[in-house]
Amino acid sequence: MSQRPLRRPRHAMPEFIQHALEEHNLVEKYNARPPYQRNDYIGWITRGKQEATQQKRLDQMIKELKGGTHYMNMKWHKKS
Repeated sequence: MSQRPLRRPRHAMPEFIQHALEEHNLVEKYNARPPYQRNDYIGWITRGKQEATQQKRLDQMIKELKGGTHYMNMKWHKKS
């Protein structure tokens, strides 16, 4: 019997993240990231229990999107 591969839960875009992306003009850069990265960012940010933690994580995502070279504090390069 073959096992189905595990799938990550899909996270809906919270309004506060969407607003931050729009405020920083990063919607296109966010959408250019692979689906797994977009989903991971949302899950990671929203799992923060305190608002301060969520904001710190949101700030990191914004910084990484602006720089375009990192994902979750790891070097990342967009594949052509």
